Amino acid sequence: MNFLPQLRIPATYMRGGTSKGVFFRLQDLPEAAQVPGAARDALLMRVIGSPDPYGKQTDGMGGATSSTSKCVIISTASVPDHDVDYLYGQVSIDTAFVDWSGNCGNLSTAVGPFAIANGLIDPARVPRDGLCTVRIWQANIGKTIIAHVPMRDGEVQEIGDFELDGVTFPAAEIQLEFIDPSDDGDAGAMFPTGNLVDTLDVPGVGSFEVTMITAGIPTIFLNAADLGYTGTELQPAINEDKAALQKFETIRAHGALRMGLIKNLEDAATRQHTPKVAFVAPAQDYVSSSGKAILASAIDLHARALSMGKLHHAMMGTAAVAIGTAAAIPGTLVNRAAGGGEREAVTFGHPSGTLRVGAQAGLVDGQWTVTKAIMSRSARVLMDGKVRVPAE
Repeated sequence: MNFLPQLRIPATYMRGGTSKGVFFRLQDLPEAAQVPGAARDALLMRVIGSPDPYGKQTDGMGGATSSTSKCVIISTASVPDHDVDYLYGQVSIDTAFVDWSGNCGNLSTAVGPFAIANGLIDPARVPRDGLCTVRIWQANIGKTIIAHVPMRDGEVQEIGDFELDGVTFPAAEIQLEFIDPSDDGDAGAMFPTGNLVDTLDVPGVGSFEVTMITAGIPTIFLNAADLGYTGTELQPAINEDKAALQKFETIRAHGALRMGLIKNLEDAATRQHTPKVAFVAPAQDYVSSSGKAILASAIDLHARALSMGKLHHAMMGTAAVAIGTAAAIPGTLVNRAAGGGEREAVTFGHPSGTLRVGAQAGLVDGQWTVTKAIMSRSARVLMDGKVRVPAE
């Protein structure tokens, strides 16, 4: 056993949207962790406190949920016309695994503020007051995100009156634009099968109508009613039902195979972050997890999504992009749940409340494409300094 003093690595603990994670500048990581590989994964797992068979991440910075078991590495841009590279790692809680297969839309909100505060943006482009536009290269999926970050007196404005369901306290609004958000690197098209709706046969579970889309993040949408749900479910209804969680994971694995994201069903276990599985339903009255009554007239549809095997407490930002994009395309299950027709924005109900997301989609040479998805979130620094990690 090596009893050397702990490493001290500069880091910032940030909330972005309804997630939080540990942010690093690439140059501050130990040399062995500045490149992809086992050393980097081991470092980030130890920072977060994984793998933890107790599922609590007590000896690390993780919060024992998929929304709080995350790390981000920021570096100077590797592609022209961008300010920074943003690399995201979803750290498994109870297994020794870091999933690099997708983006975190919520933590995307914190990238701009982090980059500005850490001197990664040309000072000439940072206004003393007003909005600072940060062009982000999302390195996991090779996509552009544009963040509009409010500035006040030369510093990022964090405090404001923008309220985000799923986050207790208000903060300053940050608008995100996801440019050409179809995550088509693996699947090859926004609709990998070429269809807006497919029938997915899942042995031992059933056959389901699904919409499989790669916008924002690869996502498999189902009708809530086909699963025996109303679409208004909160976390306990799903997460305390082990049989339901296993059913969703089986559906996810078969959907991933059908989408061409994996080559055999067993590969799904090592690709936990993507694809997501979600279910939708028409708008109806419900009560959110905070006890707030939300009327059907306030939303266009209901959406619930699972992340890392559990129902999310609100909605992943990338899945929100998928919802907005699918809602904009007539004929998808999401569009049907929203009432059909053409639309450029939807407000959907999720366990913590509501969220509005816009998307610009259209037919190009017979193929559906989306040029941009837009939504507002907020971000805040929770703590900065140095995170400590045992030297081994």
